Amino acid sequence: MSDASGLPDLRADIDRLDDQLRQLLNQRASLAQQVARSKLAQDPNAVFYRPEREAQVLRRAMQSNEGPLSDSEIARLFREVMSACLALEQPLNIAFLGPAGTFTQAAALKHFGHSVQTVPLDAISDVFEEVESGNCHYGVVPVENSTEGVISHTLDMFMRSPLQICGEVALRIHHNLMADGASLDAIEKVYSHQQSLAQCRAWLDRHLPAAERIAVGSNAEAARLVKKEANSAAIGAEAAAELYELQVLASNIEDEAGNTTRFLVIGDQEVPPSGKDKTSLLLATRNEAGGLQALLTPLAEHGISMSRIESRPSRQGIWDYVFFVDLEGHAADEKSQKALQELHKKARLFKILGSYPVAVL
Repeated sequence: MSDASGLPDLRADIDRLDDQLRQLLNQRASLAQQVARSKLAQDPNAVFYRPEREAQVLRRAMQSNEGPLSDSEIARLFREVMSACLALEQPLNIAFLGPAGTFTQAAALKHFGHSVQTVPLDAISDVFEEVESGNCHYGVVPVENSTEGVISHTLDMFMRSPLQICGEVALRIHHNLMADGASLDAIEKVYSHQQSLAQCRAWLDRHLPAAERIAVGSNAEAARLVKKEANSAAIGAEAAAELYELQVLASNIEDEAGNTTRFLVIGDQEVPPSGKDKTSLLLATRNEAGGLQALLTPLAEHGISMSRIESRPSRQGIWDYVFFVDLEGHAADEKSQKALQELHKKARLFKILGSYPVAVL
């Protein structure tokens, strides 16, 4: 039998599997609704989104994946299934640093799936305020880029916000040069967020050395401006090019091939252990010699790995600093508890910003 003559049988097999998938997806959705009713019966203010549970489901799906779909594709599909089921329990409003078409929106959709309502806001502080007020269930904000480092405004917000970190998202960043009909040779101005301009500096030096570089609030804002201005271009994601109907003149112009931005999911809930977690702290040392070393000694003594430390001015005095620290493990882990108790005694300021699942892909 030739390949062509076997196609009807193969398509019939696919149709049967599609029928099974539809039935199974609806069964899963029905169980999600039963979970919602059970939670509400126990607590009228029940929390439906469980970051630790979703992380466990995604890890399990990837660990048992036999292909040919990749682990990342399996995780994406399962994320969308969970997103659709969660929407039946409680539709979520997710605040993000807008406008529409930014990488932060892409990070929000990667983490929560497409069955949520994303709410664009003008500033990182606005994202915090919308979640604090209860107008949005969660928020997504950028915190650091692998090329350009920390986003200081996000860290500064944690010094005065009661919100906790509920999750993290790692997003590969691919920058594209886009314009409204202009050719590369005609570009006189390039608009983008200052971080994106920095991440594409070498490419711009090489291909558009004479073009003026203008920093704006977001890449999506840059795309909007370019739509109205001749001989100008914007740097941003493909989603922004599609949204604002621009032509991509050059793709993947970032200087570092592994360019990745880390985003934080903020909310007002504590997240239980998922089995593979991270804990973020806000610390300040006592004003004494060797203060920082003494502060971090309990971590080493209890075998707690520190994956990141950043200093920021405390805004309470000249040359007075606070430290943002990321640790491996959950604050509820036994060895973490002992280390954190000792650290708390040594610190002038001690605040757990949240324990949350390590980003899944």
